[in-house]
Amino acid sequence: MMIMSLKPGHDGAIAALDASSAELVYSYEAEKDSFPRYSPLTPTTFLDAAGCLDAIPDVIAIGGWSKTGFAHGSPVATGYRGIAAGSEVVGEKTIFGTRVHFYSSTHERSHLWGSYGMSPFPTGMPCYALIWEGVLADFYEIGERLQVAHLGKVMATPGNKYAFLYALADPKFTLPKGQLRDEDPGKLMALCAYGQPGSPDRDEQALIEFLLPRDSILLSLSKEDLRDSPYYNIGVTHQKFTNLARRVSDAIFDSFHTFAKKNLTKGFPLLIAGGCGLNCEWNRRWIETNLFPEVFIPPCTNDSGSAIGTAVDAMRHFTGNAKIKWNVYSGQPFVLDEIDRTELEVHPLEYGQVASALLSDKVIGWVQGNCEIGPRALGNRSILAAPFSNATHERLNRIKNREGFRPIAPVCLEQDVALHFDLARPSPYMLLFQKVLDSRLKAVTHVDGTARAQTVSREQNPRLFQLLTSFKAKSGVGVLCNTSLNFNGTGFINRASDLLTYARATGLDGFVINDAFYLFKGTPPTAPNRQKEIV
Repeated sequence: MMIMSLKPGHDGAIAALDASSAELVYSYEAEKDSFPRYSPLTPTTFLDAAGCLDAIPDVIAIGGWSKTGFAHGSPVATGYRGIAAGSEVVGEKTIFGTRVHFYSSTHERSHLWGSYGMSPFPTGMPCYALIWEGVLADFYEIGERLQVAHLGKVMATPGNKYAFLYALADPKFTLPKGQLRDEDPGKLMALCAYGQPGSPDRDEQALIEFLLPRDSILLSLSKEDLRDSPYYNIGVTHQKFTNLARRVSDAIFDSFHTFAKKNLTKGFPLLIAGGCGLNCEWNRRWIETNLFPEVFIPPCTNDSGSAIGTAVDAMRHFTGNAKIKWNVYSGQPFVLDEIDRTELEVHPLEYGQVASALLSDKVIGWVQGNCEIGPRALGNRSILAAPFSNATHERLNRIKNREGFRPIAPVCLEQDVALHFDLARPSPYMLLFQKVLDSRLKAVTHVDGTARAQTVSREQNPRLFQLLTSFKAKSGVGVLCNTSLNFNGTGFINRASDLLTYARATGLDGFVINDAFYLFKGTPPTAPNRQKEIV
């Protein structure tokens, strides 16, 4: 039985799941291939996904959503919320003259079953689940027979509260009530590191008490409603605001921790789903609470994994099984379209040559195989650089056209992680903060001494592993800078012509595509302001 699942709304994606082998075939995300970040499904994504199957699927599944984008709006299919009776629809549809099964379940369920299906815990092992995202903020218990109990809602809209806080301080934010920017929560995560430790002062406590209990942000609150706040348009890097960001972040986590400590007492492992699962500080804090024997966060914990979750839910309905085999490199294959090689020297890939280029402060685009699922570049659509200098950090943020306060992540040989970072455990999906122990790693050390490291083993990504090994042989350190290969505001670059355009515009020194290493002849072009024209 082949299941094709579609995620409507932002972070559009199509997943194919072979239920007979319980294996993910692919998950194609609409933003990949340089479409705008958080794109809904595009015709090209649908055609690419359909072209990879040799027959019409046995099951078409659609995740629930809202026509308006608000959780309480008119529903698409089964709608946004719900896990109980009425939160799934089963029927039949005619697709190109063929009768197929139809399945739909809520967006809430897509997060729940996606995290469960992708988790390493065996079938029958009970789990707790936390879904926290823009809207949802709930704990659940999944029993040994796949029964689901809702344990409680901690607060409303934690992700939207994060986005609103950034917008409040940002003079550039002028959107009306009902609109927030999807990218702002990630920026606020970076700014929390600049906040000074300490208890909330009077202004901070007042805003915490105003913001956290609110049932809605988008529908009931405008930035202009807080025009008299001391944080209104104060500037996102102002010390008073970064202190506030840290206090609010701590207060949100503490609310969930207090609930979990009181109500999640059976010693089950914890699954984390939803966009707040991309908050690496919170993820580490969940591990350090010692409330759970294990904590699992999928690499596509945000809505980019919802198509997979709905597919798992459909498989659970039709087969009784809700566990899948999957690979993080299950996204779109790279498109090797024609490029002008006039400016380029082309060499067969030799890891030592690339390592030497990196050690001489070259910045290299790195493309291998299919792209990653989820928003983090994990070594198949990456920009790589040596990790040793602050200048490299500054150059990478210029290349990325990002604010200077944004950190650059490292990628590290898994067997060496304890040499460089304090959390000596695998982190293959770049979802945990670690304290940096190695003072040489200036380019990847955030202002608070942390880094969001990815660890790599030979089995996980053999080519990136070999490059790290070659770089270690030359430098003594098996660590590189690893940031995503994308135009500002778009998903990963996924075709050669776009990669060449990007490399010229931003001043990359070269790039690798599978088995070929492309270097610009002579001095590479540098045009730091041309990216805005291209984007």
